[in-house]
Order: sequence, then structure tokens, then C-alpha cells
Amino acid sequence: MSRWRVVALFRRVVQEIRRDRPSLGLLFIAPILVTGLLTFILREGQAPAVDAVVVNEAGAPGLIVTSALRTTLEGQGGTATIVPDAAAAVSAVEDGSASVAITLPAGLGAGGSPTITVLTNGLDPSGEAAQVVAVQRALVAAATQVTGTGLPTIEHTTVYGLPSADPVTNLAPAMVGFFAYFFVYLLTGVSFLRERTGGTLERLMATPVTRGEVVTGYILGFGLFATFQVAILMTWVLASVHVPAVGPLPDFWLGLGVSIAGSPLLAFLVVVITALGAVSLGIFLSTFARTELQVIQFIPLVLVPQFLLSGVLFPVSSLPEIIRPLVAFMPLTYTVDGLREVFIASANLATRALQFDLAVLALVAVFFATIASLTIRRDVV
Repeated sequence: MSRWRVVALFRRVVQEIRRDRPSLGLLFIAPILVTGLLTFILREGQAPAVDAVVVNEAGAPGLIVTSALRTTLEGQGGTATIVPDAAAAVSAVEDGSASVAITLPAGLGAGGSPTITVLTNGLDPSGEAAQVVAVQRALVAAATQVTGTGLPTIEHTTVYGLPSADPVTNLAPAMVGFFAYFFVYLLTGVSFLRERTGGTLERLMATPVTRGEVVTGYILGFGLFATFQVAILMTWVLASVHVPAVGPLPDFWLGLGVSIAGSPLLAFLVVVITALGAVSLGIFLSTFARTELQVIQFIPLVLVPQFLLSGVLFPVSSLPEIIRPLVAFMPLTYTVDGLREVFIASANLATRALQFDLAVLALVAVFFATIASLTIRRDVV
């Protein structure tokens, strides 16, 4: 082994990285930004405020519990209001005017351990779990003020779907949306960069073809493969095929077998529109990259914040107040919301919340496609 050749290669690598400012940023700045954001969320994250409505079937003891519950929740930034019946409570949770509905049963205060029903929407399992825990603590403290009442048993129900202990079921909408967005961005960004560095795009730009036609053509091409990718991912998540034991191999299941309340085709539509937005984003960002490494360098700046802030990893309701407005600018927010509407609430195209999510995702795809067509240069390097 020649020491001089090794030293020469070492100097070459150091000089290339030293001259590549994006690589230096990836090495030194991106880890600080990402870990700083994650630490800020974990340390400054807020317990979600609980706006509760109470159905009091217990009479006077229920009024005592409600009063104590109101005092506790108001101290945490929430509220507690009595409604006349269960229908009004369900309606309040459905339209979002209340986050939790609590039913205090008849016989409260007559001894024993009462069962108190806590109803949540069901669309945000992780965020609602934190709210149920907060309500449970407040109810335990409030029930102790009623003579003859033991510690209550909390029964959690949801308007949509069923509370599930399976973490995959709860995470499936966010998981499908994020990974489709992530891998489609990688496919598009790297592939479009190869078109530039290989000279294909430069030759295209020397013809009468317009920038808009170039971007549209590439979006349709990459979008086709993105659609296939989404179809495979959706099939893997929703389907489950039992493979019997063969010889020494035990039986196993292929696919995650996640249940879906709505139409799989509608969920597929949400993810495909999301993927088209990722295609547009990949084309746009790759116009600023000279190497495949630089395409990857955008991930900590563009995709990781969405992973942290769009409800994929943390409930939006638990984020620090100062960064919560950023959630509205994250495309994945609308993907996760739309998929939860379909997976859990059986939403259809007549559902206004889903219509809004689809419209925003479509606008995002058009927006990045438009600015990508404006940033493509004829002097492609």
C-alpha cells in the first residue's frame, strides 16, 4: 500500500467536501436543527386542553363531580359544560366543539365503583389517548368528593371506529402517507437529477418544447411509477394472506391486515394526490442539486419537519403553541387528516373535511409543478 496515494485520495475527498457547502451543512447544521426541534417538542410540548361536555344522569352527586371536574380542567386550559342528553354530547364531539363527552351514570354516590363513559372522536388516537388520561385523573379526583363513591372505572368509546390497542391500526394512516411521500420524493429527485446530469434535459431544452411541457411530461412519467408504488404499499397495508406452515417453516401472514372503515379506493386517491405533490416537490428541489447527495440533503430540511409536525409522530394538539401555526403549511398534515377520515370515519367525497384536504393537496402539487417549471434553466450543468 502506497502511503502517498492514500494521502492524495484523502486530500481529494477533504477538498471536495470542503468546497461543497450543502454537504457541510448536512454534516454540521442539519443534525443540530433536527435534534433541536425534536428536543423542543419533547420538552415544551403541552398537555392537550380538554373541552368536555357532561351528561349528568346522576342528579345531585353528578353536579358535585361536574363542578370539581370543571375546576380541574379550567386549571389546565379546558372547560366542562353540562349538556341535556347523550345525543347532544355526541353531536358536540362530532362537530369539534368538544373534545370529550363524559356520561356520569345514575347511582353515582350510592356506593361501589361506578363506570363512567368517556367518548372521543376517534380520528386522532394518540392525541385522544392523552386527553382520556387527563380526564381520568380529573374524574378520580372529582369522584372522591362524592360520599360513598369508590374509584371510578373509565370506559373509553369513540364516535368513529373502535379504540384499539394495536399500534399499527392507530398509526396506519400516518404511516402510509409519510412513507409514500418520502419514497416518491427520493425516486423523483434522484431520477430527475440523472436526467439533468446525463444531458437529456439539456437536449430537451434546446428544442422548441416549453418548460411547462417538460415538467408536465416528467410529472406524468414519474407519477405513473409513483401510482404503482402507492398501489403496492396500500395492498401491503390493507391485505393479509395466511401462508400455512411448510416443513420446518412456521405459518405466517403476508401483509399488515389493517382494517379500514371507508373505501380503499378513496384512501388510494388521497395517497396518489399526495404522491403527485411529492413528484412536483422532487423535481423542484432537484433543480438546485448537482449531485444525488445534495438531493438527499433536502430531507432533513423538508421531510423531517413534516414528520415531526404533521401528526405523524406527535399529536398536533400536544405541539408547543409557538410552532403549531407551521402545521398548516405542511402538506403531510392534510394527507394524514384525509387518510384518518377515510380509515376511521368512513368519509366519502361528500365529506367536507375530506374535500378540503384533497383540494389543498392538489393545490400543493400544482404549486410546486408551477415553480419547478420556472426554475428549470437552459444552461443545465
